[in-house]
Amino acid sequence: MNDHVLLAYTFVNGKSESLIGDAIAEQIKSTDNLAWVHMDANHRDTKEWLDKEAQYLDPFIIEALLADETRPRMVQVGDGVLLILRGVNLNKDSDPEDMVSIRLWVDQYRIISLRRRKLKAIWDIDEKIKTGKTPKDAGHFVCMLVSRLFERMEPVLSELDELTDDVEEQVLESADTSLRESIVNVRKQAIMYRRYMAPQRDAIGQLRMSDAAWLEDTHKRQLQESHNHVTRYVEDLDAIRERAQIVKDELANILSDRLNKNMYVLSVVAAIFLPLGFLTGLLGINLGGIPGADNGSAFWLFCGILVTVVAVQVFIFKKFKWF
Repeated sequence: MNDHVLLAYTFVNGKSESLIGDAIAEQIKSTDNLAWVHMDANHRDTKEWLDKEAQYLDPFIIEALLADETRPRMVQVGDGVLLILRGVNLNKDSDPEDMVSIRLWVDQYRIISLRRRKLKAIWDIDEKIKTGKTPKDAGHFVCMLVSRLFERMEPVLSELDELTDDVEEQVLESADTSLRESIVNVRKQAIMYRRYMAPQRDAIGQLRMSDAAWLEDTHKRQLQESHNHVTRYVEDLDAIRERAQIVKDELANILSDRLNKNMYVLSVVAAIFLPLGFLTGLLGINLGGIPGADNGSAFWLFCGILVTVVAVQVFIFKKFKWF
């Protein structure tokens, strides 16, 4: 049983043939034609199959292909390459920034790929193969995969850029504390994307400079284009992060100004009522000798005094432009 094998093909003269059963192991050992096998790294039989059928692989290569956590990198061993890349997570109920890894061993005749979660770029290549668009060689396959990974990333990163624009507009139009969550979300996504995009840029750059015999000049030119794309993505993510920080600071300044204005109004009100409170408190003590205690007009006279005090205060505040 080969339940751990998700896809398997051999490519001969521009045509593909699906592999099943023992033919998979036979082709992956052969050096007659290019063969590709895509496996589930979570399956219990995968490691045993690799140890048995891919004995030409160094143990550290097998360990890297099966690792629980990986970061994008490229390691050349002889004429083969260990290539670990990441693609956006477009699976249902998943966050795109929780990027999915694809681990590959590539040499002139064999492509062994493993995944722990479904990566749509792989199935895009499967669809192309089924429609007759088969890779001509190992280098062509790698270029197809890298290109498809970035094609899948483009709309997701564009959406993040548009989200940043929307948050900036909302802050300028009507600053609100609820926007803090949106800003944090933008920064979080940008940081998580960049966490894998930066080393992915380095991995593709190293692959482009590799002296592997199966990488032709045409492939290297295509990889250069992909390297330019991922470099732009990293720069865009840096810009998004900086813009989000600026928006966050602007929102904090707006909210701080609003709070200061409110505190200023309260301070003015307190300043106006402070002498009024003092006068009313002084004349409200329950002691003998309070002026006007026996005068029926004393209350209205006292109210007039309070109004006069308020008027004088307002005049002084206006003169010194305190409000």
